[in-house]
Amino acid sequence: MYIENNITKKQLSTWLVSMLILIAMMIIIGGLTRLTDSGLSITKWELFSGTLPPLNEKMWLKYFEEYKLIPEFKIQNYSMSLNDFKFIFWWEWGHRILGRLIGISFLIPLIYFTLKIGFKKLINLYFIFILICVQGFIGWYMVSSGLIDKVDVSHFRLSLHLLIAFFIFSLIFWNFLNLNIKSNNETKLNFLIPCGLLTLMYFQIIIGGFVSGMDAGLIYNSWPLMGNSYFPDDNKIINLFSLNAFSDASLVQFLHRKLAYLILLFYIFILFKIYSNKLKNSYTAIKIVGIFLLIQIILGILTLINGAQIFIASMHQISSIFLISATIYLLYINKRTN
Repeated sequence: MYIENNITKKQLSTWLVSMLILIAMMIIIGGLTRLTDSGLSITKWELFSGTLPPLNEKMWLKYFEEYKLIPEFKIQNYSMSLNDFKFIFWWEWGHRILGRLIGISFLIPLIYFTLKIGFKKLINLYFIFILICVQGFIGWYMVSSGLIDKVDVSHFRLSLHLLIAFFIFSLIFWNFLNLNIKSNNETKLNFLIPCGLLTLMYFQIIIGGFVSGMDAGLIYNSWPLMGNSYFPDDNKIINLFSLNAFSDASLVQFLHRKLAYLILLFYIFILFKIYSNKLKNSYTAIKIVGIFLLIQIILGILTLINGAQIFIASMHQISSIFLISATIYLLYINKRTN
């Protein structure tokens, strides 16, 4: 994206940074909504009427009575009081309101910049806006899976919802880099190598969504072994080759652990590649990736051994945002020049 006017370029950059902050907040609050089991507290998709929270006792009781009709209340939270319900309601309401704010905060400036610099230069940003809209539908698609015969949402739908959030964040960050960092002609890493690292991280986000959706972090709270063995003793290795592996809590946790090791090994390979070929342009980027990867691994281990305690689990998710950002930066500075 090339913008000649420096004032417009600065405005566009500021807007993209503000959107990155909002998306990051959305990912964090979404994670906390899951960790506090708040996602099913609002049982209807109210695009406009749900903007305002309950303003009186009658409205609170209405929402609470609707919540009492779903399996999560009947099977799991049947002893919940109105005050307990209010706690989980605020998390889900805040998550939905922030989603609406993101949509408005993206659309209005997008229209403004379109009038100023034209549609063609912003076509990729319109694609991001479409993704943001789709994400809203997927959010409801996810919630609806927990309203009929389950006490939780589908972990597959939750993982998809999480992945798209990270994908939206990644695309916005890429556009920000494209606007502010000029390509150079220095020798670069093969573009496919950092692309492979980022792909592995996206797969880890998917498996992490499975872990969260199935509460798989509440079992095998030891490291480096899973209980008394390397492989979970409630399973067989042959089960890893079945599609049902992605619906088995112990196998999902096993896969999440081993994929982290694979990412670490691949990172070491890239580090060696960069320094052995003296790719000085990537020195800073690969170091930043390494710092956040180490933090992420440590927080992942702490999350496990502490039984997915909310604060540590949330920090684990927050660090993943920085890790993805650093990896995208590494990928960007190694992209091919025209």
